[in-house]
Amino acid sequence: QVQLVESGGGLVQAGDSLRLTCIVSGRAFDEYSMAWFRQTPIKEREFLAAVAWSGGGTHVAEAVAGRFTISRDNTKNTVYLQMNNLKPADTAVYYCAARPPSYTIHYSGGYTAWGQGTQVTVSS
Repeated sequence: QVQLVESGGGLVQAGDSLRLTCIVSGRAFDEYSMAWFRQTPIKEREFLAAVAWSGGGTHVAEAVAGRFTISRDNTKNTVYLQMNNLKPADTAVYYCAARPPSYTIHYSGGYTAWGQGTQVTVSS
């Protein structure tokens, strides 16, 4: 099994940037494709971005494209979500997720392991 721990959330102002970090332990990190999601109390979990096991392929949701970037460092068992020009609407709990690498990068399902989440709050 794989364990995921997110960090890097916090309270920021509109226009600020944050970088979320997800550290993965357990089975070999490079066996998994990774993704970030977010959720609020009134909205369903929303897919944000995914990165292939090799790091060579990424897919970012249209809603955050141009502001959010996903990357991974397999030497550190870590995946990142760089968030720029944050808006109050980005306020949510952000989750890291892992799945086997057999899915196409554009498919947002199939994630079998999740972190506990990190809160991001953007004030206006």
